[in-house]
Amino acid sequence: MKYSFKIKTLGVALLAGSILSSCTGDFDEINKDPNSLTEDQLDASMAGPAFAYALYGGIHNGAADATGWADDQGTWGIATGILSSTFIHYLSSSYGTERNNFSGYEARGWTRFYTIAAPSLNYAFKAAEGNAEATAVLKIWKVFMYNQMVDLYGPIPYSQAGNNQGSVPYDSVESIYEDFFKLLDEANATLGASSTSTVAAFQTTDRVYQGSVDKWRIFGNSLRLRLALRISDVQPAKAKTQAEAAVAAGVMQTNDQSAYFQVSSATPNNLNMVANGWGYKMTASMESLLVGYSDPRLQKWFSPGIGGNYIGRPSGYLRGFFTDQDNEYFSSFNDDVLGLGPEPGSNPLSNSKNIEIFMASENYFSRAEGALNGWNMGGSAQSLYEQGIRLSMAQWGISDATAINNYIAGTALPSAPNVNTRFPGLVTESIPVKLPVAWSSSTADQRTQIAVQKYLAIFPESWEAFADLRRSDAKIIYQPLNTENNDAGVGKSLIKRVIYVTNEYSANRAAVEDGIVKLGGPDTGGTKLWWDTK
Repeated sequence: MKYSFKIKTLGVALLAGSILSSCTGDFDEINKDPNSLTEDQLDASMAGPAFAYALYGGIHNGAADATGWADDQGTWGIATGILSSTFIHYLSSSYGTERNNFSGYEARGWTRFYTIAAPSLNYAFKAAEGNAEATAVLKIWKVFMYNQMVDLYGPIPYSQAGNNQGSVPYDSVESIYEDFFKLLDEANATLGASSTSTVAAFQTTDRVYQGSVDKWRIFGNSLRLRLALRISDVQPAKAKTQAEAAVAAGVMQTNDQSAYFQVSSATPNNLNMVANGWGYKMTASMESLLVGYSDPRLQKWFSPGIGGNYIGRPSGYLRGFFTDQDNEYFSSFNDDVLGLGPEPGSNPLSNSKNIEIFMASENYFSRAEGALNGWNMGGSAQSLYEQGIRLSMAQWGISDATAINNYIAGTALPSAPNVNTRFPGLVTESIPVKLPVAWSSSTADQRTQIAVQKYLAIFPESWEAFADLRRSDAKIIYQPLNTENNDAGVGKSLIKRVIYVTNEYSANRAAVEDGIVKLGGPDTGGTKLWWDTK
């Protein structure tokens, strides 16, 4: 499999005229002949456009105009919706992945990443040579992009991705994480010492922070805290050092520091386009938590079914078990916030609802867990936990102080799924979470409470939630009703990773086989990653 700068010259060139036209019209000079643009023709003017495309492709979204310059919303629908969002019960997709059957869906995200996002980032690095601040921002985004991929698949092409060779080696998860921390340390040092407030090369093309040096520095340190927790079971000493360094350097603390991708008609929010259009529903796992806790976010995220009740569809049901009429009783995504679709022309929300990338509330839950680990996180575990809840509520426009305080002090428990009222005995498993929101006196229970609230706060960004749930092993979601994957370590349990794509075996066999050796187990959904030791 060949990864090179030339894989997506067409996409990057057309990006200048499409993805950026919604920000400014002054990009005519970037519209070079896409068929003649090569690596040696890259200059500083291309750094911004290439970064813009790496941002959008790096969060697995896509859109297409008449020229077909990029991708379509199906990449999010498959790589995120049908995979990670389904695995962790952020939604019920009805596809085979509900029953732990990959069904060939493992390929879409991999292919789009290595043919769109990664080459665009390579272009940006090349064009930004000599610009220290721009390079520092790109290092941070590289860590973010590749972290999602390595945490999903395991060993992947990383250090030599884009080497313009027919065979691209796979790097181990451990070595990739080692480089992640190196890049983040370098980026923090550069941005922390910078005398400029804005990276001029990215000011008009950066749809996340508009080139803000300080916000990207804070994003990088928040990412460092996230990764520190990820390795906390396998490298506890290093995890403590990195987490404390991240907090000392400054992580996100307010919602205005959260990272969103600012959408447009050219770069729409794919979740809004496919959630209800593809028939996604609220899950029984989400229902148990949201309804049982009387969570104010319930009505923000989901709509009641035709019976007027919030009912989650249990994951893992067999195709054909629920009729079309049955499915009308299950809660859909709220059209005013997350639903509405499927086409951008009839879907103004997809052009205005910004895409969640990294929320400030996550840091409070990470710091709360770190405090339980004995790390210096700048606060007590309880105060950080409760502030995380407050930030998540505010993020979704919930401002009723009494309702928020009541939620935090709540002693109610998650409830049994309402689907059993219509289909008696369908879900027989006991409710996974048996704790209230109110802070417990037991350290073990406190860890579970943090995991539950973090799971809710990260919604709907499921790539990180999937990784964090595997790391913590917190029992939050129901088992699927059925499984179509009897590989060791799978069955009805949470998938441990996504398998490699078929094309890698035919085009890059020696490398993928070496990757499996580095994985330390068979190429199945039951093999745990390096950091997943519990």
